[in-house]
Amino acid sequence: MAKIKLIVAYDGTNYVGWQYQPNGMSVQQRLEQALHQLTGTVHTVYSSGRTDAGVHARGMACHLVTERDMPLTAWREGLNRFLPDDIAVRQAEVVPDQFHARFSARGKRYRYTILRDAIRSPLDRTCCWQVKYPLDLKKMDFAARCFVGQHDFAAFRTSGCSADTTIREIFSIEFTEVGDLLHIDVSGSGFLRNMIRMMVGTLVQIGRGKRPIDTISMLLAGVESIPAALTAPAQGLCLEEVWF
Repeated sequence: MAKIKLIVAYDGTNYVGWQYQPNGMSVQQRLEQALHQLTGTVHTVYSSGRTDAGVHARGMACHLVTERDMPLTAWREGLNRFLPDDIAVRQAEVVPDQFHARFSARGKRYRYTILRDAIRSPLDRTCCWQVKYPLDLKKMDFAARCFVGQHDFAAFRTSGCSADTTIREIFSIEFTEVGDLLHIDVSGSGFLRNMIRMMVGTLVQIGRGKRPIDTISMLLAGVESIPAALTAPAQGLCLEEVWF
C-alpha cells in the first residue's frame, strides 16, 4: 500500500470545477477515470481544496492510496496518456502515510489576471478578466493592504460556502504589470468559496473609483450598510501552488 501525491494542472474552461457535480464533468472525475484506465481499479483522489467552474490550476495538489506498485514516472506519464489535453499530471511522488492533501496544506497561492484593454483579446479570453476602464493601481494597492493579516472574511464568500469558520489569514497580495495584463497574486492559509474573486472584484471597483478606498476595511468590520463585494469572473483565477 502506498500514498501517492500528484500535482495537477488544468484549464478549467470545460469543467464544472474540481469536485464532482451533478451538472457536468469535473476535473476530479476525469482524473479518476484516467486512474481506472491506467490501473484497472477504482481510486478516489483527495485534493487540497476545490476550484469552481471555469477556474484554472497550475499546481493543484491531491493524493490517492493505492495497492499498485508502479514507478513514479508511470503514474505521471501513464495518467497523462489517458487524460485530455486540458489536464496534465505535472509531478508524482510517494508521501508518508500521515500526509493528506487537504489537512497537511499550510498555505496556497492564487493568481488573478486582468486584461486592461478596451478591445477584447481572443487569445486571452479564457484566462483573464477584461476590464475596459482605467484602474488606479495606487488606490488598489493601498486598499489591498487591509486584506493582509488574520480577519473575518464573512463578507467575502458566496452562498453555499460550508466552511466551519470564516476566519482566514492572508500572507501577502502582490501586483505585477506585464504589458496590458495585471496579475494579482494572493497568498494565504486558506480561502472561502469565491473569496479571492470577491476580493479582486472589490479592488477593481476601488480602482475604477466606484467605491471609496476604505470599503475593504468596512466590509471586514462587518458594516451592514456597505454593498456586497463584487465577484470577479471565474476565468481570471488560477491556483498556482500549495505549500506543505
